[in-house]
Amino acid sequence: MLGQTFIGAAGLLKGARLLRQPGLRRFVIIPVAVNVLLFTVSLWVLAAQFSPLVDTWIGYLPAWLEWLEWLFWLFFAITALLLVFYLFAILANLIAAPFNGLLAEAVEQHLTGQPLPGGGSLLSALRETPVAVLDELRKLGYFVLRAIPLLILFWIPVVNLAAPFLWVLFSAWMMAVEYCDYPMGNHGMRFTDQRRRLRQNKLLSFGFGGATLFATMIPLVNFLVMPAAVAGATALWIDQLKQADGALQHD
Repeated sequence: MLGQTFIGAAGLLKGARLLRQPGLRRFVIIPVAVNVLLFTVSLWVLAAQFSPLVDTWIGYLPAWLEWLEWLFWLFFAITALLLVFYLFAILANLIAAPFNGLLAEAVEQHLTGQPLPGGGSLLSALRETPVAVLDELRKLGYFVLRAIPLLILFWIPVVNLAAPFLWVLFSAWMMAVEYCDYPMGNHGMRFTDQRRRLRQNKLLSFGFGGATLFATMIPLVNFLVMPAAVAGATALWIDQLKQADGALQHD
């Protein structure tokens, strides 16, 4: 079963390789441009606010824990980085959602040799923008309702030591939810059914989401994470997730 985790992680690498295919390169331009712009803004905000924010958090430490200040600084720093990078990913996907759906279509056609029923052009993708943005807002709501309790854990003494690990697991799950939505959505799957499908393949989902989360924190590499993750999620849909269709229909 652990092999499923590695298969999921390898899906991101397969997606990155797919982006080099001549027929798919043109679908990458807009997502990458969005990533570059937003990442530049994110770094500027992080550089300006990071140190004061961490110092403020550490200021809440009781006197008897001052000797652990270095550990809490590291712990809050990692948390802040994860939060900033994940929010950056959400905003980038919100803007690029219509083009990511088009990329997922193109990748599936490249891998299967069959066009999707109702598959369209860039113009049709733009017409679908309101629906795509609504889907992203639905995912954002799902994220916020679960992130708030996790963030509260960071303020509870002792319990907050486990909070970063729980946040990493949750972020990995959200990466899988975020990017697998595009190929699944192209086949008319609702958000509830998408999550159920991913829960049926937890190790695969966490492997893919964890690899994607890690890649978002690597400078320069993170510019290509969004299209690579869309392509990788589409490959996983075809090779692994789609095979459970019958099981899902009988839930």
